Amino acid sequence: MTKNVLKMKIAVPTKDDEQIADQFENFEFYTIFCISEDNEIMAETILETPNDSDCEFQIACDLAEMGVEIMLVDQINDLLSRELCSHHIHLICNCEGNVYDLVEKYLTA
Repeated sequence: MTKNVLKMKIAVPTKDDEQIADQFENFEFYTIFCISEDNEIMAETILETPNDSDCEFQIACDLAEMGVEIMLVDQINDLLSRELCSHHIHLICNCEGNVYDLVEKYLTA
């Protein structure tokens, strides 16, 4: 039996109904997907966002520390975009819909 090995982590800003959140809504939490070498979702984690003025800086640090390499987003503000890029997190913009469907679509593209 082969063991799935972690290939990457993908973050998606998520609303309560498992839809992607956009920049005009507060990103209350992120769903972090652990992806295997076989491009399958191995696990997921929820990361709640802090509610303070340095939220963009803190969330970028937290995601980087968790090993996130990619973020799927709808639209994103410039400050958060710069912070994520400075932490080497690649942004894929103009995404919409169910977060699970988005990740599956990204993995099969």
